[in-house]
Amino acid sequence: MRKGVDAIVRMSSTRSNYWGELALDVVLGAGLMLAGARRHPGVLAGTLAIILGLFAFSFVEYFFHRWMFHTRIPLFAQGHNLHHEHPLGYDSLPFFLPAAVLAVLTGLLVLVLPTAFALLMAGAATFGYVIYGLSHFTIHHVRFKHPLLRRWAAAHHVHHYHPDSNFGVTTPLWDVLLGTRYVRRARAG
Repeated sequence: MRKGVDAIVRMSSTRSNYWGELALDVVLGAGLMLAGARRHPGVLAGTLAIILGLFAFSFVEYFFHRWMFHTRIPLFAQGHNLHHEHPLGYDSLPFFLPAAVLAVLTGLLVLVLPTAFALLMAGAATFGYVIYGLSHFTIHHVRFKHPLLRRWAAAHHVHHYHPDSNFGVTTPLWDVLLGTRYVRRARAG
């Protein structure tokens, strides 16, 4: 069992795994969005599904980063610890895992929501994940000049020094709401 987890962690930190996962997720997201749009959900319902999908993903991003990646579950913790040790690496989940989870999520949504709405919502959540992955990669590989982009990137860099804070990469919303936003303390004296 341990050798299998180690092999997956090694594979997950390769450049080909990172870009393969991104490509697979873009294809999945586009397929879900197209399938949902073809079912003509209506402009209002379609827009609402996309907004809800992105909003839901923002919490999923926070949830996984806080309670799964900073945990003792080997598959999640090992890869994430590797990222904290080597932030310029290509660490990600195994390329097939996010797509498999998103496919299962889509199936569950289709069971409880109108199909077009569920497909659009799942497609938007998938693109939320793609945006998260690209944002995280960019934060670590680009030096921003624009002050707003520098502050956005700095919030994540703070997480690497204070791993109990700033779990949101794409948005600080859940850190603010759940009290994990890093607040600089005034020095005594």
